[in-house]
Amino acid sequence: MTGQGFRVVITGKGGVGKTTITSLLSHLFAGRGYSVLAVDEDPQMNLPYALGVPAEDTELIVPLSKNLDYIEEKTGARPDSGYGLMLSLNPDVSDVVERFGMKGPDGVNILVMGTVVKAATGCLCPENTLLDAVMRHINLREGEIILMDTQAGVEHFGRALAKGFNQAILVADPTFNSVQVVKHAAELARELGIPDIHLVVNRVRSPGDVRKVNQLMSGYEEIFSGRFYIPYDEMMLLYDPDVRPMLNEQSEFVDGVRELQFSLEMHGMMRV
Repeated sequence: MTGQGFRVVITGKGGVGKTTITSLLSHLFAGRGYSVLAVDEDPQMNLPYALGVPAEDTELIVPLSKNLDYIEEKTGARPDSGYGLMLSLNPDVSDVVERFGMKGPDGVNILVMGTVVKAATGCLCPENTLLDAVMRHINLREGEIILMDTQAGVEHFGRALAKGFNQAILVADPTFNSVQVVKHAAELARELGIPDIHLVVNRVRSPGDVRKVNQLMSGYEEIFSGRFYIPYDEMMLLYDPDVRPMLNEQSEFVDGVRELQFSLEMHGMMRV
């Protein structure tokens, strides 16, 4: 299976479980024999912890958005160094995974991008120029499954960073605010032409939670390739932040993620 690949962007409101789901999917796909690249685009940088990278190693990671030497090397300009710089708008970042990726448990490759939190949307600055180039490069990589865990909200869709990804996972929990974020993200993902958009409702505790989300999502049925309702599981708190042990336990939560993984794989194979 190592010759096949597809790209999945995972987004939603903060705190709904995006990183946990991304980590479990990464390990499940690696266990299936795929080459997996897990990309952390969240400024919190929690994905390496969830994937099982030791804390002492994770704390040494410098995200690409703060790697000033690499930004200057590739764009010709150093962040915060003043105006009037000769900025390369199409830097060659083909070496980024080899230079700054790290090998995690189960052979999962990890790339920590970070993001430009203080910059305005579409800021023409060295940091954003580099990150946009990295996203274009990732979109062109072949033969691997790429899972991108994003910052909370929909800013990455607004900047079209997800363009080129062929599947999107929109994660909500049974709350009004998180569903509103997902509805906005679904519309933007459709505008970007992402063909397969999956709704994941996490932390479901009762049939009433399912009915509530379905009512809030009324009118959006045709956008989604699939809907997944994943039960709440206290085990997540037990194993936080490294979620790998959950894969060896009996868990309805893990069963739900496995069902999601199967759907992603089937849709990915259809798009090859």
